[in-house]
Amino acid sequence: MKKAVVVGGGISGLATAWLLREKAHAAGIELEITLLEKERQAGGKIKSIRDDGYLCEWGPNGFLDSKPQTLDLCRALGVDGRLLRSNDNARKRFIYSEGVLHRLPENGPSFLKSDLISWPGKLRLALEPTPFIARAPKGDETLAAFGRRRLGDEALKKLIAPMVSGIFAGDPETMSLQSCFPRIAELEREYGGLVRAMVKLAKKKKQELAEGKVVASAAGPGGILTSFRGGIQELTDILTDRLGDGIVAADETVERISAGKSVPYRVMSDRGELDADLVILATPAYASASMLSDLDAYMSHLLDDIPYSSMTVVCFGYERERIARDLDGFGYLIPKEEKMNTLGTLWDSSIFEGRAPEGQVLLRSMLGGACFPGYIGLSDDEVRQRVMGDLKSIMGIEAEPSFIRIFRHEKAIPQYIVGHNDRVTALEEKLKSHPGLYLTGNSYRGIGLNDCVAAAHRTSDDAIAHLKQR
Repeated sequence: MKKAVVVGGGISGLATAWLLREKAHAAGIELEITLLEKERQAGGKIKSIRDDGYLCEWGPNGFLDSKPQTLDLCRALGVDGRLLRSNDNARKRFIYSEGVLHRLPENGPSFLKSDLISWPGKLRLALEPTPFIARAPKGDETLAAFGRRRLGDEALKKLIAPMVSGIFAGDPETMSLQSCFPRIAELEREYGGLVRAMVKLAKKKKQELAEGKVVASAAGPGGILTSFRGGIQELTDILTDRLGDGIVAADETVERISAGKSVPYRVMSDRGELDADLVILATPAYASASMLSDLDAYMSHLLDDIPYSSMTVVCFGYERERIARDLDGFGYLIPKEEKMNTLGTLWDSSIFEGRAPEGQVLLRSMLGGACFPGYIGLSDDEVRQRVMGDLKSIMGIEAEPSFIRIFRHEKAIPQYIVGHNDRVTALEEKLKSHPGLYLTGNSYRGIGLNDCVAAAHRTSDDAIAHLKQR
């Protein structure tokens, strides 16, 4: 019987272990799988905390149903009937600029009417499909450079930069277009511009729909934010339960991976040693770097070069009647130029039902990120005062919150800075010299939940193909 060790019990490790077991069984391969997780509870950064009638998400709050990966996993687990779609409010998103919450335009007419971008800024945007815009440079490009080149400085500051901080907690001046938004880079290469791409793909979609086909949209990720009634942790709890205690070993820290004697690899933890034909590291890049330092110093160095941003998540609960403004929306993001303390605030109880007690609302604010790394060291009282100050300025909330929870992530989100794609390519090339060793997770080719599940599929497929060859 072959043996596989999966290290890391977040969504990436759990999904990989479950898919590996299912695919091994389908292929007739006898495979003993062990998943090692250093925390006492599997789930990684996915935690849904029920407290005083509120449901607070410690990390991500769901996934978009516009991509099939996580939906298909839920169907395979037989739990798709338990999914909870976000309210229609989630379509309404806002940017705070020059003292006003501006609804993010959803189409051309609403964009023209919006005061978010000035008329000079709109005219600059109108130049995007013209020959006056410089062509993409060879090699990688920062998101900031792309934004200035194609859309103008105002669009960069008020549209692109807040989106980058909201998704990656990142700095557009360092983040890579190719790694963060490869589809956008592809559209520019293929069509010569974003507007041209959208027009041509819209025509193509209309034609293929008439022929009974379906084509993907050129626009952003789209889709409906999806979770579970008990929070997104239900998914990792279900995977943990389906794998069972015989596979998942919690509260065990892997310290080192080395070459084995009778089998390819030996996994050494604080509880003992395991021999393995397959080792799958579903841990953050910095953790994987430490484990692989003896086995492959160069690979360890590449992994250690992937930076992470910090993040502080703050949940505030209020009596609904204490908040005067409408909460019909997803929430808002804040450009750095506004000099606020928070990156933005989600109106969680407006997005999903059951997130706050009757008559209460739950707001979730984010501080820190790559642009404000020092915020992770703020005391609870400083965090509370800064968030309250922003909520007062932006939403007019004078009341003290009746519920407060603060969650700190010193290394929250991997930063796909310029050169990230080359680094990942080098890692993939180096892995060829270590058959049966795999890296998966959000450190490489996508940070979202859908990306992690898609990577779990690729990793489990590659692992099964490797076992078939032996």
